[in-house]
Amino acid sequence: MRIIGFNLTKILGEKPEKFSAELQINQNIDLKNVTKESIPITKEEMIKLQFSLSINYTNDNGKVEFEGSILILPENDELKEFMEHWKKKALPEKARVPLFNFIMNKCNIKALYLEDELGLPLHVPLPRVTFKKPENK
Repeated sequence: MRIIGFNLTKILGEKPEKFSAELQINQNIDLKNVTKESIPITKEEMIKLQFSLSINYTNDNGKVEFEGSILILPENDELKEFMEHWKKKALPEKARVPLFNFIMNKCNIKALYLEDELGLPLHVPLPRVTFKKPENK
C-alpha cells in the first residue's frame, strides 16, 4: 500500500463567545467511504478513502473539524481486500493503524494552529523544557 495523495475538502474551527473552564477534549476519526477509482494515465486502479477528523470540546466549548480523502495505490490483492472489508464498514487490520496515523499527522498540525488562533486549549500537549538544579556533592 502506497499513499499517493491527500486532499482536504473541509477545515472548520469554532469557539463560542463564552467559554466554560471545565471541559474535555475528544478526538475522533470517521471513515465516510472507500471507493475504487481509476488512474486516468494508466490502467491501474487506486483506492479513495474519504474521512473526517473531529476535535470536540465538551459543553459546546468549540470544535475543529477536517474532511478529506486519501488516495492509495494498492499492491497485489489489496484493492479486493479493502473493498471486501468496506462492505462491513471496516478497513483491513494491517492498513488501519498506518492510515489513521497518516490522517492524524496531516491534520493535527493544522488543528494546533487553528486552536492557537481561536484561543482553544491544545488537544495535544506540547513538549516543555525543564531545567534540573545542579546537585551539590
